[in-house]
Amino acid sequence: MEHIAELQHVTKRFGSKAAVDDVSFTIDKGSIVAVLGPNGAGKTTTISMMLGLLEPTSGSVRLFGQTPKQPQVKQRIGAMLQDVSVIDGLKVREVLALIRSYYPRPMRLEELAALAGFTEEDLGKRAEKLSGGQKRRLGFALALAGNPDLLFFDEPTVGLDTPARRSFWEQVRALSDRGKTILFSTHYLQEAEDAADRVILFNRGKIAADGTPQAITAQLTSRSVTFTTDTRSLEGHALMSADTEQHIRERLLPVPGVHDCTCQEGRWTVTADNTDTVLAAIFRYQLPVHDIRTQQGRLDDAFEIMIHNDDTQGAVS
Repeated sequence: MEHIAELQHVTKRFGSKAAVDDVSFTIDKGSIVAVLGPNGAGKTTTISMMLGLLEPTSGSVRLFGQTPKQPQVKQRIGAMLQDVSVIDGLKVREVLALIRSYYPRPMRLEELAALAGFTEEDLGKRAEKLSGGQKRRLGFALALAGNPDLLFFDEPTVGLDTPARRSFWEQVRALSDRGKTILFSTHYLQEAEDAADRVILFNRGKIAADGTPQAITAQLTSRSVTFTTDTRSLEGHALMSADTEQHIRERLLPVPGVHDCTCQEGRWTVTADNTDTVLAAIFRYQLPVHDIRTQQGRLDDAFEIMIHNDDTQGAVS
């Protein structure tokens, strides 16, 4: 797999504070990577170094095997930042034509318009007259103007309505399928979970977790099976509540990977590494249960747990 980006032991200090502290990772061609973290975690500083806007204090940043400030590198990257600046007095078509002229192999204007969802009428509007959502779409088009191989998106869907967000991520997936590599940051964790092939979680200037959204969620959050109990035994005789509870615990607690088995207000919760083994035990022992549900934590749960754990360790140290 071709590495489009490679960071090795990168540290960035501002005075005595390490905004990024010994960070290393690679990004493969055609992947969609979400860089997440709370404010001040180091993700924006890391992206700024990858764009060549900041120099690392130590370590190396390479894009396509070269430093980010090389002209050959700049021709192959595109960036969509939170604030989209437009040139007053120019129409959308003219802005796109101007930016395209800076690159040796720009994307066709018709393709840019289609990807950004601009109609012929939109292209004829003055850029400063665009709505907030339209300016975000213009920023998307400008990032694509040079037909880049690597794209950076910073909070790309802020100000977009739900259909526009859905369309944006469909276009991002299509770009990835064409071999383009996408790195984005967002506070919409559901978007990261749905769109990213890989998530890099930053906290306190370090990488706290790195992997697929599913792997990170499975690593940091618990899985559980919940159910309610039938008040009768398998023979049809009424059971005492205490007997029912003891019977269920005796069967489920010894199951490999089960961490806890509790009952609150009539609903049981069994936390385990693998919910399938819990379900298998329920059916194997024909336990008197119904309304069975399986639950898995989401990326936002993992995000909160990661921050809490790191903050707790920081307080202890």
